Amino acid sequence: MAAAAEPGARAWLGGGSPRPGSPACSPVLGAGGRARPGPGPERAGARAPGPAAAPGHSFRKVTLTKPTFCHLCSDFIWGLAGFLCDVCNFMSHEKCLKHVRTPCTSVAPSLVRVAVAHCFGPRGLYKRKFCGVCRKVLEAPALRCEVCELHLHPDCVPFACSDCRQCHQDGHQDHDTHHHHWREGNLPSGARCEVCRKTCGSSDVLAGVRCEWCGVQAHSVCSAALAPECGFGRLRPLVLPPACVRLLPGGFSKTQSFRIAEAVEPGDGGDGADGSAAAGPGRETPVPPESGKKTLKIFDGDEAVRRSQFRLITVPRLASAEEVLEAALRAHHIPEDPGYLELCPLPPSSQACDAWAGGKAGSAVISEEGRSPGSGEATPEAWVIRALPRAQEVLKIYPGWLKVGVAYVSVRVTPQSTARSVVLEVLPLLGRQAEGPESFQLVEVAMGCRHVQRTVLADEQSLLARLQDIRQVSVRQLSQTRFYVAESRNVAPHISLFVGGLPPGLAPEEYSSLLLEAVAVEATMVSVSHVYSSQGAVVLDVACCAEAERLYAMLKDTAVQGRLLTALVLPDLLHTRLPPDSRPLLVFVNPKSGGLKGRDLLCSFRKLLNPHQVFDLTNGGPLPGLHVFSQVPCFRVLVCGGDGTVGWVLGALEETRHRLACPEPSVAILPLGTGNDLGRVLRWGAGYSGEDPFSVLLSVDEADAVLMDRWTILLDAHEAGGAENGTADAEPPKIVQMSNYCGIGIDAELSLDFHQAREEEPGKFTSRLHNKGVYVRVGLQKISHSRGLHKEIRLQVERQEVELPSIEGLIFINIPSWGSGADLWGSDNDARFEKPRMDDGLLEVVGVTGVVHMGQVQGGLRSGIRIAQGSYFRVTLLKATPVQVDGEPWIQAPGHMIISAAGPKVHMLRKAKQKPRRAGTTRDVRVDAAPAPEGDPR
Repeated sequence: MAAAAEPGARAWLGGGSPRPGSPACSPVLGAGGRARPGPGPERAGARAPGPAAAPGHSFRKVTLTKPTFCHLCSDFIWGLAGFLCDVCNFMSHEKCLKHVRTPCTSVAPSLVRVAVAHCFGPRGLYKRKFCGVCRKVLEAPALRCEVCELHLHPDCVPFACSDCRQCHQDGHQDHDTHHHHWREGNLPSGARCEVCRKTCGSSDVLAGVRCEWCGVQAHSVCSAALAPECGFGRLRPLVLPPACVRLLPGGFSKTQSFRIAEAVEPGDGGDGADGSAAAGPGRETPVPPESGKKTLKIFDGDEAVRRSQFRLITVPRLASAEEVLEAALRAHHIPEDPGYLELCPLPPSSQACDAWAGGKAGSAVISEEGRSPGSGEATPEAWVIRALPRAQEVLKIYPGWLKVGVAYVSVRVTPQSTARSVVLEVLPLLGRQAEGPESFQLVEVAMGCRHVQRTVLADEQSLLARLQDIRQVSVRQLSQTRFYVAESRNVAPHISLFVGGLPPGLAPEEYSSLLLEAVAVEATMVSVSHVYSSQGAVVLDVACCAEAERLYAMLKDTAVQGRLLTALVLPDLLHTRLPPDSRPLLVFVNPKSGGLKGRDLLCSFRKLLNPHQVFDLTNGGPLPGLHVFSQVPCFRVLVCGGDGTVGWVLGALEETRHRLACPEPSVAILPLGTGNDLGRVLRWGAGYSGEDPFSVLLSVDEADAVLMDRWTILLDAHEAGGAENGTADAEPPKIVQMSNYCGIGIDAELSLDFHQAREEEPGKFTSRLHNKGVYVRVGLQKISHSRGLHKEIRLQVERQEVELPSIEGLIFINIPSWGSGADLWGSDNDARFEKPRMDDGLLEVVGVTGVVHMGQVQGGLRSGIRIAQGSYFRVTLLKATPVQVDGEPWIQAPGHMIISAAGPKVHMLRKAKQKPRRAGTTRDVRVDAAPAPEGDPR
């Protein structure tokens, strides 16, 4: 027997008094070996419904003892009474109960449209943020999803449903339309509802909703008036649509799929007694024996007993078995009918019980005073929720495709029901009876908060036995498990692994042999699909998920020629599915630049865009991102870092240009370094100081394209070994790229001293003000320095010798900014030279006479000594001399430096002078920037 059902789930109704006829025995009274309600027709519901049958909530009327706000309208609750959900702590006015649409966490998993696991970073302090499960403020180190705006207490993690953003297609469910992805609460206090234009944010409670993609904000009631389809909002041209990204993650975690630095994951925190969050269901503090109440430890199955993860409940000593059971179910967020469950004592002598008998920090240990009156024996302290045997059950079966008129169908399963018989029964109800049943299979999906696992059930699998096995492991797990009828698509596994850190300059077959020797690559399953020989990197095409996982684990711990390898999981971009007007933004962030602000920007951009288009430069460099975007016909690049980082990315672009479908992508800059001269010239500012990342992306979208010269510097040290051995010890020639300037002499010497000081104590160089102070101190130490640079070098411009004046530093400048914004060339007209531009194909050569002269230039009192202007330069170093290119210094051995133009000009993005336009429905949206570790919200 089966029946079609509308979308939604049966609400678990709580509240009310115990049903008449419940047995007198209870775990608190200690009478009997187990506690469960007796049989009877009343078992059809959990408890009598409360004032309103809201989605899954267990409301009861409570007396308020402190100022309280409604979680629906966020207004103050006047009077002394409010309505509180015993499971998720949702607080409401009586008048608001009938409008509550936010589901209780006990039934929220059943309402998830597409199950996607969350990706939690390390614990941090997040002020004025609220937990998405218990709705309490985060007052202790908590967790935050790196992809969406979910914040959780550590011990609430097991009760959060897998409702993160779907950022790619995984081959199991493909969607033609993209719906709003609503996330409740933690909105800016000034957020306004898109429908009624009234304030919908609150700093007092978890209220209001926001779409994780387009950023539109609304009251939870008003959100129903908006169209369900999401258009990605104002950032639509920059966003990489999930339908255009394909990734078969296999056994890879979310952090590995998104290339997020893997932190040590905290425990699930299911003990509920670590004091890490405010009091709530399952986090009660132990009560003294004379209080008339008792605290019990409740496990929800074998897995919880094995891991020693329990929840605490506090109940009256004379509470009935039914009351204790219902309190235990509420603590574990279990929506099942309590009439089919029981509480069994956990024997203190069991091995599992020994794990917690020694006592955890903050856990309750009931003493001999806990003996029940007249029983003569101590009441057990630990209980396990168990499911009673059932002769039959009603099971929801979901279609594995979304173009169907119902969310699921319900079938009755008996001991004779198998996976194959259920498929045969369900197909006619879903309108697929004309197709052969052998083309379908039954898939079990475990929707864990951190992992979503799919298992194809064997045709002969008994479903009733399977449900009993799941409940034995965890009663709550069944509410987070779904069964899908899916098409039997034999999708060939295809996983791309990027491997970096290999020796450069090898042939493809040499890389294959090297990997075979290092990690025993299985040749029948793994092939080298792309080779980046100049950068020592390859991309492997792996045709087996298990082999991909093995390779990934081994590569990250393998060193070749003394260098650790880099292994990254890369998605496939389906460029043919991109909208015609799409110009997705490829974002590179250096988290070590600019006082470590890059870490927060990484998190912010992952939330505002698709995480697959955001790359951490410390994890593989720019090459993985350029490879992923290699087939995109039109894209732009945003580089978040200092001038050295920008030069790094521009150099990688130059090397891979011939492999890109968009060979000349425009590059924008979010300056994070100390100097940031290129960022100043392109109007991106002197440095990032906490601006709204959403506004930064709007500015990128509105920026103007300009051209900039790039220069190649050939360094050929002929006399590194001295006269005795000639060129035997000479350094091999090397080539570096230049965008901003190249300094020889005192300028490079100061940069080198600063660089060495930062390498010795990197923790102190987290402030631009401190960095500049160190630079000034280094300069003062060199104020009396004199080496006569003009006697140690020779300069040729356009193959003609140029006589140098008495100088201590020689600087080649490509942009009108040097040394954190100074105008080294000056603004005076000079008939000998053309007016400098960064796209004129010419470099300007300027000299400085020492540290005092450099300080006067930076103070705007003087300019440099103009020496030459040209497109080809040859510098001969007679002695070892400090050299710096775009802020990267070193000591260059005697020899030659040849500076010439480096191929085509690069396309840069210059910030528009006017403020960016805010079009569409999100004109007033201010997406919350990722809070700093201290949790200071913006």
